[in-house]
Amino acid sequence: MCILLNSKMKLQILNNIAQQGLDVLQENDFSLSENYADVNGIVLRSYNLTELEISNSLLAIARAGAGTNNIDIENCSKNGVVVFNTPGANANAVKEMVICALILSKRDLVSGNRNLDSIDIDSKDDSEISKEIEGMKKQFVGEEVYGKTLGIIGLGAIGSMVAEQAMALGMNIVAFDPGLTVDNALRLPSSLKRCTAIEEVLSESDYVSLHLPLNQSTKNSIDSEKLKLMKEGSVLINFSRGGIVNEQDLLEVLEKNHLHKYVTDFPTKNLLKRINISKDVMIFPHLGASTKESEINCAVMACSQLSDFLKSGKIVNSVNFPNINSEKFGTHRLFIANNNEPGIISKIAECLATNKINISEFVNKSRGDLACNIIDTDDEIPIDVVLKLEKISGVLKARLCY
Repeated sequence: MCILLNSKMKLQILNNIAQQGLDVLQENDFSLSENYADVNGIVLRSYNLTELEISNSLLAIARAGAGTNNIDIENCSKNGVVVFNTPGANANAVKEMVICALILSKRDLVSGNRNLDSIDIDSKDDSEISKEIEGMKKQFVGEEVYGKTLGIIGLGAIGSMVAEQAMALGMNIVAFDPGLTVDNALRLPSSLKRCTAIEEVLSESDYVSLHLPLNQSTKNSIDSEKLKLMKEGSVLINFSRGGIVNEQDLLEVLEKNHLHKYVTDFPTKNLLKRINISKDVMIFPHLGASTKESEINCAVMACSQLSDFLKSGKIVNSVNFPNINSEKFGTHRLFIANNNEPGIISKIAECLATNKINISEFVNKSRGDLACNIIDTDDEIPIDVVLKLEKISGVLKARLCY
């Protein structure tokens, strides 16, 4: 399907997002629609799109958050739909939550606070209340994080910020990330110990914090074998995704009192049951990124990335397509998404040449099995030429940006 240049692009918002994000879309003259069949872009947070049937008009999906396990990435890729996320936009909020969990895991402040409800304030004066409080304090003696070792698995935007903050609290940091980028590596404190295997982190740490995406390689990756490597009495913190930890294996390890506590932001039926019989699980109702600042950052970033792509073909922070951008080298621009196969670029160029369209600039980027192209020209590009480009074997989508 070819999107006409004189038609206003339509977007669908599937969750409540901050007004600042909607303002970005309105400033760029997009219209909002509730009819999925004709939308060109989707913005969402947690809405489940794993069963989505891709329409011909859909060009991109923007997730206002880091995780994309609520989107069928494989299906989107097959249909040339670019999926964006917002890495780092909620990093500070999650970092603060992890540091909070780190301290709360061995300082039983929550139980201490709740225990105040047991005081009969109607029959006692302040001196009697003070005496009773002093008597109950010993129930809630905890441990400090200073001097302890924090293991971090995953050194992306959040993991690297947690490392920096924990180090400021006087903790020793060991970490593992096989896919560490150069940019994130440069941000890491020099005193951080980088391990060559996840097993090394687990065995050396008093606390372990997970910062991994949920995919086929990480699902249930923290299993019985790895949990048993952790120090007795240590703490496992998971603010990444619940599915990274094998829940059944975790419950068995907790039952044997091997771990002091599991802290997570992802409640399940079994974990909620565990709270009723033991203090070795602490659960939050998915609050890691629930701050006003984070919601604004994610919304603005998601909407800006989606807007840039729909207007100019620019891609940044896509989870399935490569980053691509180009300065303006012509009065007209094509964006083409295709399978990363030999011969497609030459077929695209041949199609344009046959139709007497001279290329001013041709930018091609690839990532795994997918590739994309930005093509600028000063020649008019008829709609029938765009349709011919879409019919080339291996081309997933072709459209005019301007």
